[in-house]
Amino acid sequence: MQTTQQESISEMTRKGACLAFFTAYDDLDTARMIGLAAPNATVHFLPLGEGGLGTFWEFGKAVWDSLIDSFPDISNTVDNLSAEGDTVTANVTIGGTQTKEFLGIASKGFRFDSDHIFVFRFNAADQIQSLTINWDAASFARQLGA
Repeated sequence: MQTTQQESISEMTRKGACLAFFTAYDDLDTARMIGLAAPNATVHFLPLGEGGLGTFWEFGKAVWDSLIDSFPDISNTVDNLSAEGDTVTANVTIGGTQTKEFLGIASKGFRFDSDHIFVFRFNAADQIQSLTINWDAASFARQLGA
């Protein structure tokens, strides 16, 4: 019984960390976002292939800083969180209006709204150890006029 209770507390703690991540993202605060991760954590933006894989603290921060710079009104809505063991999956809608070039897509002032799937894996200290993010990249590009 105690193990189940401890697992439940860990799941709640991990879900809370995910919500803190998305709150920081909504606040455009990448320092708070990356502060939730272990120093050796990784991130993989799946539609970018191998070029989308890197360290959470450096590569992830650079991508999120670029997103925030290119879409200064970017925001997110967490639609669903589910936890199983050390993994939390978040279904999130992200949207924003482009004001600068992003990933080779010139700004036409268009807005995107895109469903994303974030898969967080946590270490024993309940820090984000890895994050995988997926979205429909073709739809994202079309919405921006590419």
